[in-house]
Amino acid sequence: MAEDKPLTIWIVSGEESGDQLGAKLMRSLKARFGRERLRFGGVGGHAMEREGLQSLFPLEEIAVMGFSAVIARLPSILKRIRFTADAVVAAKPDMLVIIDSPDFTHRVAKAVRNRAPGIPIIDYVSPSVWAWRPGRAPKMRAYVDHLLALLPFEPEAHRRLGGPPTTYVGHPLIERLGEIRPAPGEREKRDQGPVKLLVLPGSRRSEVSRLMEPFGEALALLAERSPRPFEVTIPAVAHVAQEIRTRAETWSVKPTIVEGEAAKWAAFRAADAALAASGTVTLELGLSGVPMVVAYRVSKIEEVLKYLIKAPSIVLTNLVLGENVIPELIQWDCTPEKLADALLPLLSDTSEHQRQLAAFSKLDELMKIGDEAPSERAARIVEEVLEAGCKA
Repeated sequence: MAEDKPLTIWIVSGEESGDQLGAKLMRSLKARFGRERLRFGGVGGHAMEREGLQSLFPLEEIAVMGFSAVIARLPSILKRIRFTADAVVAAKPDMLVIIDSPDFTHRVAKAVRNRAPGIPIIDYVSPSVWAWRPGRAPKMRAYVDHLLALLPFEPEAHRRLGGPPTTYVGHPLIERLGEIRPAPGEREKRDQGPVKLLVLPGSRRSEVSRLMEPFGEALALLAERSPRPFEVTIPAVAHVAQEIRTRAETWSVKPTIVEGEAAKWAAFRAADAALAASGTVTLELGLSGVPMVVAYRVSKIEEVLKYLIKAPSIVLTNLVLGENVIPELIQWDCTPEKLADALLPLLSDTSEHQRQLAAFSKLDELMKIGDEAPSERAARIVEEVLEAGCKA
């Protein structure tokens, strides 16, 4: 690959988290190849647009989550899949990078591979093939040349399942440990003052609507049983903050609700324990050193899908650790009584509390990637795949 040859890289994301990953990748690619040499196209949000992308359409048109929501928007999503694939094929980029949101991005990648097989395709963020629908892994080989994994166990999972070549590039959270973790003395000693309890009912309206009631009732029971007083903080993302406030008005234990990333990380650094919806937040809490109880409820339609799940846990931190140290109360087990029972030991210096802290101390070693930042490692793999394509 000639060093002065202009490069066109298309990046297609499907939601806000992918937009953030895409923006960091764009910055690292510009640092590696030179800003003037690169041209970008694709689909992204505000973060990618700030790095120079002109998105084919607003990300909000396809950023829907959950089985029911996807079904409701399916006709418009299918239209955008065709439109995006047409645009990629017409542009003839040097590479296509798809980021997460497999219901959208993988369909784009399949269409591009069928019509323009010479365009290399990298997938940034693995689908959860290790949890359910493992048959997706070998099928991906037909349209993904290389997979960039965020979790350290995923390369072995794809090797075992027959997936595409996979490299662990690191989770973006490991770049933010200084924000997530408390400075010396920032987290009070456990025997001083009220216990600081984080409650995290999710970032989707469906999660908030299903979890706020049992969470509030669990806190009421906890207040009756706990020998120590506790204070509750809810870090809320903007688009569900008002719904959280409205639903929290019925709680007997009144929370402090904070918005914004800085306030969220400040609450994490001060927290002693947490009650959280399953998701990336469990990895955030683990890296911050906050013992937790994890809960989740889904719709009746989605409940049928649980029988397809093959993973030993739905908690990312448990999966990275390789042991189920964090209690998870799912669907019919997500009751106020069981939540309160699981939380109570975490409010003091118990064996359950210490067991989680000891496990969390292993995360840095398990997730390390060396001196590179995750986005820098991802950009290096992009370059290697481009060079391999030029030599072929």
